[in-house]
Amino acid sequence: MAQNELSLSEAEWRERLSPDAYNVLRQQGTEPRFSGEHVDRTDDGTYRCAGCGTELFDSETKYHSGCGWPSFFAGNETNIERRRDTSHGMNRVEVVCKTCGGHLGHVFQDGPNPTGERYCINSVALDFDSETDE
Repeated sequence: MAQNELSLSEAEWRERLSPDAYNVLRQQGTEPRFSGEHVDRTDDGTYRCAGCGTELFDSETKYHSGCGWPSFFAGNETNIERRRDTSHGMNRVEVVCKTCGGHLGHVFQDGPNPTGERYCINSVALDFDSETDE
């Protein structure tokens, strides 16, 4: 599904994405806490990058952390890249889609077992494919 979206111009990204998705995926923005459509989602399915469709998270790894954004204890490491983020005077690990470079959120080391990680991801950066949509 995903093709070489890295070659898209900023104008093409603006046309392709909603203003909120563009802000998060292309400008490393953050949506307001508890505002996203996936925060309380409990359906079985797959979460994909809203920018390019790359598979990122399985619903079996999603949990309620109370942070205000969808949280996962594991991601598809083949399709996710981690980058050091020192913006806003913090030292964090940014999570981006390997296919299109879109900013997804951050990963923290305060999650549940078995990984101990909490991927804190913006809803607007994700599309959801339900297993029951067949």
